[in-house]
Amino acid sequence: MAHKAKTKLFSFWHLVALGTVSAGLLLSADFSTAQEKETKKKATAKDDKEAKKDDKDSKEPAKKDDKEPLAEKSAPLPPYPVFPKLTIVGKTPDEKLITEQVVKSINQKLDASWRENKIVPSGFIDEYEFIRRVSLDVVGRIASPEEIAKYMRYPQASRRSQIIEDLLASEDYPRHWANHFTNWFLTRSGTFGKGKYHEETAVWLEDQFASNRGYHDLAKDVITASGENTENAAVNFILAHLGEPVPKDKQNQEGKFEMVPITSRITRLFLGIQMQCAQCHDHPFNNSITQKHFWGINAFLRQVERTGTPPAETGNRMMTLPKLGLKDNTSTNADGIIFFEKRNGVILPTKPIFMEEKKLSGSTGRRDQLAAFIIDHENFPKSAVNRMWSVFFGKGFTTPIDDFNEQNVPTNPELLQELASSFKNYNYDLKKLIRWICNSNAYNLTFVANKTNDKPEVEGLFSRMLLKSMSPEQLFESLMVSTKAEAAESKDAKKNLRTSWLNKLVSNFGDDEGNEVNFNGTVVQALLMMNGKDINDAISRKDKGTVSIAMARNKTNSNAIINELFLATLNRPARPAEALKISKGLAMRTKDKSPMDPYQDLFWALLNSNEFLLNH
Repeated sequence: MAHKAKTKLFSFWHLVALGTVSAGLLLSADFSTAQEKETKKKATAKDDKEAKKDDKDSKEPAKKDDKEPLAEKSAPLPPYPVFPKLTIVGKTPDEKLITEQVVKSINQKLDASWRENKIVPSGFIDEYEFIRRVSLDVVGRIASPEEIAKYMRYPQASRRSQIIEDLLASEDYPRHWANHFTNWFLTRSGTFGKGKYHEETAVWLEDQFASNRGYHDLAKDVITASGENTENAAVNFILAHLGEPVPKDKQNQEGKFEMVPITSRITRLFLGIQMQCAQCHDHPFNNSITQKHFWGINAFLRQVERTGTPPAETGNRMMTLPKLGLKDNTSTNADGIIFFEKRNGVILPTKPIFMEEKKLSGSTGRRDQLAAFIIDHENFPKSAVNRMWSVFFGKGFTTPIDDFNEQNVPTNPELLQELASSFKNYNYDLKKLIRWICNSNAYNLTFVANKTNDKPEVEGLFSRMLLKSMSPEQLFESLMVSTKAEAAESKDAKKNLRTSWLNKLVSNFGDDEGNEVNFNGTVVQALLMMNGKDINDAISRKDKGTVSIAMARNKTNSNAIINELFLATLNRPARPAEALKISKGLAMRTKDKSPMDPYQDLFWALLNSNEFLLNH
C-alpha cells in the first residue's frame, strides 16, 4: 500500500510528481495550450528577425536626433491573441442579454487598459483547465471524472458558459460561499473561529446562499441581528467582535462593551475602509477618515448587550460552548454620547454620526440606521465587487482589497465602478456577479506570462491569471472528491473528518488569522500531505477507492488507469510524455505484493504535486 511502500519508492514517484507533473505547471512550456505554443513560436521568430534588423541598424551611423529611450519603447510586442468567441447561455433571454452586455463591457475595458499600457494578454486555457479552475472557484472543489465527461459532451461554443450555470445551480455552491463568508465574518481564530459557533454561522449562511439572498440583505442581517445564536446565527458576527468590556461604573453611560473590533470589521468588510488606526488618531493616508468618524460609527453600537458568557480557550481544545444572545438595551447610553481621547490628551464627546456627517435620526434603532448608512454608501457595492473579484483572480482592483484610500487607487477604476453599479442595479445578486466574472475573457486566461505581463507591477491589469493556493476548505473537499472518500463516509463521519482536517491544515500551515484565507505550499504542507494517516487511508482503500475502481473498470489497460487517476486529481488526461514515463516506471514494479501498490503510489504522487495543490 502507498504508506507502506513510501520509504523505498519515494525517490521514483517523487521524481514523477515533481519532475513531470509539477514541472508541467511551474517549469515546462508543455503546459501551454496549442494556441499559446504557436503564438510563442511566431513571437520568437519575429523577435529573431527584429534582433537581426536591430543589429544591422546598430552598425549604421546614428542620426543627430536619434533618442535611445524611443528605440527601447518601440521594441516589438508579442502577437496579440485572438480570443475565441464564447457563447453565453442563460435561463431566460433577459438573463442572457444582461450577462452578454456586462461581459462585453468587462472585456472592452480590460482590453483598452492592456493596449494603453502596451500589455499583451496571455492566451486562453484549455477546456480541462477551465473545468478545474471554475469548479474550485465556484463550488470549492475540483471536478469529478464523471462531471468532466458530462461537461465535455456540451457544445464547444457554449460549453464554458453552461458549466458556469451548472455550478451556480449545484448544491455545493451555497456550502462553498458559506465557508468564505463565515471566515470573513468570524475569522479563523478565537472562540468563534472554529467549533459550534462557526458551524452554526456556516449553516445559516448556507441557507442564505441557497435562496440567493442579496448581498445587501446579508449585510443588514449581520449588522442588525438580535436574539440567541442557536436560533439566529447572524448574531455571531457582532458577538465575535465585541471587544473589551467597559468598566462597570461607566456601563450605564457608555455601554457594556467598547465595540472597537466590530467597528473596524464592519467598515473593512462592507466599505473597504480600514478605520482601526483612526481609533487613536486621524487616518494617515485617508484624509476623509478622522478619529471622530471612527468613534461616531462606534457610538451606533454602544447599546448592544450580550447574554451568556463564552468560555475561554485552553490551548487548542474548546470547552462546551453555551448559548449566547444579543440585544439592544435602549436605556444604556440613552443620550448616545461617548468619549474618546485625542493624542494630545484632550477628551472629546461624540454622538452616533456616520461619515459625511450623517446623524442619528431617532426614527429607528441605531443599528438599523447604521446598516442603512452602510448599504447606501458609494463604497458598499465597490467593496463587494473588489472582494469577489479578488477571489477569482487572486488579486483585487486594490491591494489590500479592504483599504480604499488616496494612496491605494483601483487599477481600473472605470471597470470597478461600472461593475459596482451593475451589481447594485441588479439587487446585489452574487450569482449574477459571479456569472459576469467567470464568462469574461480575463477569467479564461492562462497563468503563463509573456514578456509584457510577467512583472508584479502589472498584475493588477489582469492580463493573465495568477496562481492561487487552495484554501484549507478547497483542499479538503478536493481530496474527498479525488479519493472518493465522500461516497464512503456518512454525513456525520464526513463532518467529523472535515473538522479534524481543517484544524490540522490551519494549524500546520500557520494560517489561523482572521484575514483573507491564503496559504502557500510549504515543506510542512508537503510532509503533512505525504505522511498523513487520513490521506494514506483514503488512497489505500481496496473497495470503492479511486485506484481500486479504476483498476476494476480498466483491468490490465495501464494507460486507461493512468488517465483515470490524472482526471481524478488534476482534472486532465495524462500527456503522452507523462504516460510514457509512468508506464516505464510501472514495468519496473515486478516485486510488489499487490498490483494496486504502484498505482496507489502514483495516485499519492499526483495528490502531492503542485499542479494538484494550486488553483491555476
